[in-house]
Amino acid sequence: METSSIQDILTSAGLRKTQPRVTVLHTLLSAGIPLSCDQIAEHIGPDSPNRVTVYRTIETLVSAGVVHQAYLQDRTWMYELGHRCSEHQCHPHFTCTRCGNTSCMPGVEVPMPTGPVNGYRISHQRVQWEGLCPDCESQSEHIPLASPRDP
Repeated sequence: METSSIQDILTSAGLRKTQPRVTVLHTLLSAGIPLSCDQIAEHIGPDSPNRVTVYRTIETLVSAGVVHQAYLQDRTWMYELGHRCSEHQCHPHFTCTRCGNTSCMPGVEVPMPTGPVNGYRISHQRVQWEGLCPDCESQSEHIPLASPRDP
């Protein structure tokens, strides 16, 4: 994404263009996968704003709806640009139980309940699947499957 597109995103969200916002948005777009605040800082490299600035920048971008919390991994929120998700529903994510890589699956639709389910009123849906990615699946006959939750 070019800086002009990032500027358009910030302007449409009513946010000023600041260097930390531009850098964080560019990093999330370049990565193409959800990242934690620490991973964002690592991807930016030595010129990264301090971690508090990265965290506050993410909070601002989430509040404005530009970035969203994709899923929780090891008690850490993973963030991505919100352009492929609606206010109430995010595309599914898949985490490989062998290699640990997580992939976005924006082309896959999971129906959102339209009414209460067993008395629960659902306001937002996040779907995270686990299993073997194609690369690890091709090796599955040689290596036993383990859960990421196993000690």
